[in-house]
This record gives sequence, structure tokens and C-alpha cells, in this order.
Amino acid sequence: MTDRLEGIPTNIISGFLGAGKSTAILNLLKAKPESERWAILVNEFGEVGIDGGLLTAGGDGNVFIREVPGGCMCCTAGLPMQMAMNMLLARAKPDRLIIEPTGLGHPFEVVNVLSTEHYKDVLDIRATVTLVDARKIADERYINHQTFNEQLEIADVIVASKSDLYADGDFEKLEAYLNSKGWLQERTLTQSSGEGLSSPLLEQEAKTWRFKDATGEGAKVGSFPIEEPAMAFPPEGFVRLSNQGEGFISHGWIFEPSLIFDRKAVYQSLSQTKAERIKALVRTNEGSVGYNFAGDAPSELALESLEDSRIEVIATESFDVEKLEQELLKAAGKD
Repeated sequence: MTDRLEGIPTNIISGFLGAGKSTAILNLLKAKPESERWAILVNEFGEVGIDGGLLTAGGDGNVFIREVPGGCMCCTAGLPMQMAMNMLLARAKPDRLIIEPTGLGHPFEVVNVLSTEHYKDVLDIRATVTLVDARKIADERYINHQTFNEQLEIADVIVASKSDLYADGDFEKLEAYLNSKGWLQERTLTQSSGEGLSSPLLEQEAKTWRFKDATGEGAKVGSFPIEEPAMAFPPEGFVRLSNQGEGFISHGWIFEPSLIFDRKAVYQSLSQTKAERIKALVRTNEGSVGYNFAGDAPSELALESLEDSRIEVIATESFDVEKLEQELLKAAGKD
């Protein structure tokens, strides 16, 4: 590409906690043309930043990822999102940009940032894709959650994810719910099982976007430093960071690189933790491993290398944080 950033095809891939966004993007990366450079901007509700490490496993050297941890990246007039996106675009000069907001973020605010005059020529906005697990329609905690509904309303394409796990009638209940809201009049509804999204979905036009008034010009591309200082660990060898909002609570740990975890012990501890969402990047005695738990069968992903270990738990109610922390430290040989 030239140094001029212009007309970059851009997609938002949205969805509530556990809908399968990261898995879907991983599968898209596997099908990415080798000659193309892709940039992925990831927002996480948790504070420690894990998705970037999981997505890196699907890259081929032409994938550039930047994370915005700690809640909705569009808060404070969208400045965190603008700063991160500008740094990412300046570094990657991509052929495609994918934005993955947190499952608890407000998608209309993401649209508001992208609608600023600054990005008018830089980005070519394509379809916003929202993943939804149709089984959640039976749970009032979801259908009564504002963000869950906003993600469906903002979509150009709605994908019923994990469809291979549905019982009879699950998809039909989702379809009926969307029809009751009038959301299928201008939107595409499709299904997807474990294989994730198909590339043609990304090329659909953004027909149903509802841009709010936006007068900000945004920061200039490349006007912020790209490199960040290395983390300094306390004597205990780890830090714990927490966040709370939208009816959920998160606790995340970052462990210094010298701590090596017992793989079986970590898997057992995480799989027995009752939470809405668990993600982890762990340096183990059997190599670096990524973990992904979202209520179904847990997955493990072999990684080439990790600079440190990170674990994030998001739950709808409080759980025994100290107990989990002690289990993790024990798995790392620190009683």
C-alpha cells in the first residue's frame, strides 16, 4: 500500500459475552489472502488485555492487533478508540480493518466515532456483523439487557452463532424475537456453527447504520507513539485488576514471565470456575496455551510464545476471587 490511508474496508464484529466473536475472527484470519495486511482493533471489558494474544495465533505476519482494555473504548468522547485506531492504522497501513468492541460495549458509540469527519475518506464502512447465541433468547437477563439489544439493532448482518449446539426451536425463537422488534426488515439473518463467519458477509453494504451527529475531527493518524513501556511487577510477581459495570464484574491477573504454570492444574481450576466468560494466555510446563471458556466445552489453543501469563474472569455475580487466586498461584508453584 501507499502511505496514504484511504478507503480501508472496515467491519465491526459485535456480539454479547460468549457469542463467539474471537473464534469468528480467528477463522476469518485463517482464510485471509496472504498478500493482504489486516488490522484488528479489540476492546475488552476486562483490564488485562487477552484477546490480542489469542488472535495473534491466527496471524501470518500480515496481521496487526491493538487492544483497548478496561471497558467501553468509546467513553470520554471516543478518545481511547481514536488514539488506538490511529496508532494501529499508522503502523499497519492495512488492506482491511476489523473492530471488535467488548461484549458489554455500546455499539452506537462505536459508530459515532467512525462517523467523524476525520475518518470519512480513510475508512470504507462495510457491514456491521452481530453474533448472537440463539439459546440466550430464553434468558431474560439477555433480552432485557440494553447492550444485548443495541448490538442486534445496529447490525447489518445477524449471525446465529454456535448453531451446531442448538436444540430444536432455538433458531426459530431467535427469528421470532427479531421479528417482534422489526429488526429483520432490513437485516440479513444467517446461521454459523463452529467454523465461524464467511468472508462474503464482510463485503455487504452498511445499509442500516444509524449515525448520530458527530462534529469531532479526530486525532491525526500517526500522531501518537506506538511502543509502550514494559510492565514493572511488584515483589509478589503478579498484579490483579478489576472492573465493574453493566451488571457484570471482571477480575484479571498478569503474572511475571518467570512463573510457569502446570497446564493440567490451570485447566482444572479454570474449568471449575463459574463465570460468564473466562479467557487466558498462560505460560505452562507444556508450552504457551490460550484458554477460552464461554459456557460450552472449553477450548485450548497452542501458542508459539508469550511474554507473560494473563487470566481474565467475567461473571454476573461475585465469586471467591481470593480462592481462585490461590489456586492459580499454586499451579505456578507459589503456595
